[in-house]
Amino acid sequence: MSERSVSRQRQGKRWYTVLAPEQFDRAELGDTMAEEPEQVVGRTVETTLGEITGDQGQDNVKLTFKITDVGSDAAYTEFVQHELTRDYLRSMVRRGASKVDLHITVRTTDDYRVRVSPVAFTTKKADRSQEQAIRQIMIDLVEQAAEDRSFSELIDSVVEGRLSSAIYGEAKTVYPLRRVEVQKLSLEARPEEIAAEEEAAVDVDDDDVAVDE
Repeated sequence: MSERSVSRQRQGKRWYTVLAPEQFDRAELGDTMAEEPEQVVGRTVETTLGEITGDQGQDNVKLTFKITDVGSDAAYTEFVQHELTRDYLRSMVRRGASKVDLHITVRTTDDYRVRVSPVAFTTKKADRSQEQAIRQIMIDLVEQAAEDRSFSELIDSVVEGRLSSAIYGEAKTVYPLRRVEVQKLSLEARPEEIAAEEEAAVDVDDDDVAVDE
């Protein structure tokens, strides 16, 4: 395609600077182009925590954001996912040791539904009962974290490593651990989506009620 054709395609379009949520200090995530502002809403942007903080040691953490609002020349996002890279997770696995993972869905104090996936790596091979005990600690602490925190506070707890440190502190008493991480945290539903689901469920239940005439 010629440069003239590309230039013609871009006529009438404008660039928007994509910004991270406020809890990530409105860091610039890149730019996106569209003819109309509403065309930008819904687009996703992937980056690493290292790119946001300037710390290359955090490049093993992938972050995904979704554009939810557009200003005159800026696109604002919400957090949708935190995930460790596959290469990093593979580097944690050791032969003759155990990998104990869990996938659990919880609701935060401000009614966001979130799926959290912690993982623990032991120093040597743990038996089944020890793995179950570690997994139960994970369940208890993730549920407690959600019960005590808003959506943004839970994200901070995961990104800053506080949740994984709490799990490590308790689970190491069951069996020696080498590392605990939250390998993934994903936003599953916003408060308005949960409210709509619950309203629909109530409507279905009402329809199922038998009425004696």
